[in-house]
Amino acid sequence: MANKLIVLEGDSQKADLPSDVEVISPSVYFSDETYQKSRKYKLVNLCKSYSYQSIGYYVSLLAEARGHKVMPQITTLQDFKFPTLVKEDAEDFEDVIQQALKKQSDDKLELIVCLGNVEDPKLSRVGSLLFNLYQVPILKAVFQKKDKWQLTQLKPLNLKELPEGLQGLMKQSLEEYLRGKNRLNKSYSRKKFDLAILVNPEEQTPPSNKKAIQNFVKAGEKVGFNVDVITKNDFAKLIQYDALFIRETTNVNHHTFKFAKKAASEGLVVMDDPESILRCTNKVYLSELLSAHKIPTPKYYIIKKDKLSQLNTKGFEYPIILKQPDGSFSKGVKKAKNEEELMKVLKDFFQTSELVIAQEFIPTDFDWRVGVLNKKPLYVCRYYMAKDHWQIVNWKGAGSPEEGEADTMAVEEAPKALLDLAVKATSLIGNGLYGVDIKQRGKKFYIIEINDNPNLDEGVEDQVIKQNLYTSIMQEFMNRLL
Repeated sequence: MANKLIVLEGDSQKADLPSDVEVISPSVYFSDETYQKSRKYKLVNLCKSYSYQSIGYYVSLLAEARGHKVMPQITTLQDFKFPTLVKEDAEDFEDVIQQALKKQSDDKLELIVCLGNVEDPKLSRVGSLLFNLYQVPILKAVFQKKDKWQLTQLKPLNLKELPEGLQGLMKQSLEEYLRGKNRLNKSYSRKKFDLAILVNPEEQTPPSNKKAIQNFVKAGEKVGFNVDVITKNDFAKLIQYDALFIRETTNVNHHTFKFAKKAASEGLVVMDDPESILRCTNKVYLSELLSAHKIPTPKYYIIKKDKLSQLNTKGFEYPIILKQPDGSFSKGVKKAKNEEELMKVLKDFFQTSELVIAQEFIPTDFDWRVGVLNKKPLYVCRYYMAKDHWQIVNWKGAGSPEEGEADTMAVEEAPKALLDLAVKATSLIGNGLYGVDIKQRGKKFYIIEINDNPNLDEGVEDQVIKQNLYTSIMQEFMNRLL
């Protein structure tokens, strides 16, 4: 059974509180080893303020870190940073509010909620509803009537702000809460934010298969999102959301970039963010960036269209790889076995680009793929070459592409040098979600590409960590909103 604990500041400790509950100051809670070593505490934080970086804020933060069951939680305190949520929540429960307040004679009502309890029994349902949405010990709600009743203000109070006539109610409410009486009703739960997942149902090789998208939806709902799967036709709806997750192959000259730019400009949390799309989808930029920071890559040459006639190929070793700057999924990548093939491919590529990258060919049975989320490795795969081919994907013209096999290993089992290189390289791009393609020759590793929109398919990248793959990404979105 958990030990009951109330944390109070200064002279508030003189308040009328349950006699069988331990009452301590924040400084004691911070420093006493008794509260550091045990996780078996049920704690009510009644500090003067819960504002960011206040004493009350740190009490709840530390309690959660210690594994104590604390009221209020940090995520609840963050709710008060989003006033629009108050209006949206009130709209969701408008019938309850109108019914409960219909006999009120005044045009304004202030309601004090003590852990779900209120003084007027006729308003008990409203009190329970508000407590379920905003779980703080003392809550003040202000309703005003114009054409109808509206919730206009919602804020937490401390003990000193509690009207004298409600001290008995507060004591009773604390006793009920601390002995385990549950006033929470899951039917009142609220999804705090709205997240859109952008897909292209017609895409031949999307970055996530249908089952993976379903898993993302479930994971998003689990962490507290309303999740919608949208397409390029939903651009006008984008401002309705709090976050955007792009699960369609990205490119700068493409609607995916337009979505990313719009989302970022409207303050949405977005992956892939427009900067990452810009930096990753252009192989010229990426090659120069990695080179400038001495990140190991295969030897490469940037060939300009207007300098083709002056091209010195003496330093080239064949076969050599040629890449269009904005290719993806092994598209726009060719291998030249000799100078004749080199010139043929270059002339073809120069029809759509002023620059082409020539890159050293490193033959391997597989490419490493390290998934990195917010500068931490998330998964590690080996993508094997397609049958009788030198690439992971064999694009055979009109037919469906053939892909090689893939397997996944635990991050902790992967070579440390591999992980360190992937994190170092992606840190130059940003703090989003990336897939780093790496070749291994002997004990050395070389960056081939950094993908801003990496493959996340059910049955491949999730082989080891299963649902945690989807939950980790959805939780990252939520963390950035809180």
